[in-house]
Amino acid sequence: MIRFGPGGIPLSCKGRTLRDGLEDVHTLGLTAIEVQFVRVNLVERYVSEEEVGLTPRDIEGELVVEVFRKHPSKKNREKIINPDVKFKPGDVRCSLASGIVKDYSELAELKDISKELDIFFSIHTPYYMDLIGGGDITEKSKDSIKWCGILGNEIGAKVIVTHLGLYGRYTKKKASERLINNVRELRDWYKKRDFISQIGIETSGKQEVFGDLDEVLVVCKRVSGVIPVLNFAHIHARGNGSLKKREDFQEIFDNALKATKDNLYSHFSGVEYENGNENRYTPIKKGDLKFEPLAECILDNNINITIISGSPLLEHDAMYMKVILERVLTRREAKAMRAAAKKESKKAKVVKKAKETKGVKRAKGAKKTKGAKSSKKKKGAKVAKKKKAGKGGKGGKKK
Repeated sequence: MIRFGPGGIPLSCKGRTLRDGLEDVHTLGLTAIEVQFVRVNLVERYVSEEEVGLTPRDIEGELVVEVFRKHPSKKNREKIINPDVKFKPGDVRCSLASGIVKDYSELAELKDISKELDIFFSIHTPYYMDLIGGGDITEKSKDSIKWCGILGNEIGAKVIVTHLGLYGRYTKKKASERLINNVRELRDWYKKRDFISQIGIETSGKQEVFGDLDEVLVVCKRVSGVIPVLNFAHIHARGNGSLKKREDFQEIFDNALKATKDNLYSHFSGVEYENGNENRYTPIKKGDLKFEPLAECILDNNINITIISGSPLLEHDAMYMKVILERVLTRREAKAMRAAAKKESKKAKVVKKAKETKGVKRAKGAKKTKGAKSSKKKKGAKVAKKKKAGKGGKGGKKK
């Protein structure tokens, strides 16, 4: 199946909640949405007496994702990321203030709505991530991916999309090793909790950021269960305009399908770039990255793929891509029908010619047979006449 959708709540949506966005996506004839948890604030406060014994899932109007608990025997507070942990006196609870969803009960409702409307959910983590450098920033990045994993599991999101971070002071090889260790740790954390979501590593659009296609595929190969997120605008920019023909996209698919099964997840938009670095996204029509060669490649390979529009026009370009794909498919079907009609016409001509040849042969055969019969008849008549004449002669002599 081929799905299209916006990276965020549609621009045309009157409301700005995720529920509004889901309904709008369905109305527009789209079948996917990537939830943008890219700018979130964490609000901390102590658990109240009334909340002791409750769980984060029980709290109304707040999305509690983390609990800090102090143990007498430990110097540092324990960090708990579990929506089913029971609050104890002295706990500090941390809530996500994103403005997109308010609590866990709403996440459950949205999961049911997405199933009913057949909309593919995914989540994008904050844009600035660092799984390479170490220290507090790396720990915060890992926490963000864990929070998104919890939300994704609650909402039914199949993919948690994330960037990886700068190479920084490390060589590409060393950066890759440090990154793989952290990604493996996160994968195990997801696996231990039986999350339905998979971590998706997005290709980057800048030379200083880890994540050209080969690097992403190496991580996916070494950490099973992690999938590549093919951001075609980033690949195009990093290759300084490398995606021009159908064959360019085919090469990407050939490599990516080795790292995942038959379901690919991707981003597409126009892009401005310079010296192998992305400057900014643009509407598809304004960039030199064209969607039609990709559409041809998708149809040639019969690929199941989700394509998220990262364009400034969001849902408008998602629908534009859908229209282009349908146009390419219609042209192919028309061509196939013309080819079938031509084949049928050629077959009919062959059959007609065969019939005509057969008819001519029959006519010749009939004529020949008729001529033979006529000749035989004439010959028989002559013989009979001679016999008669002979009998007449004999009778005359007797007299």
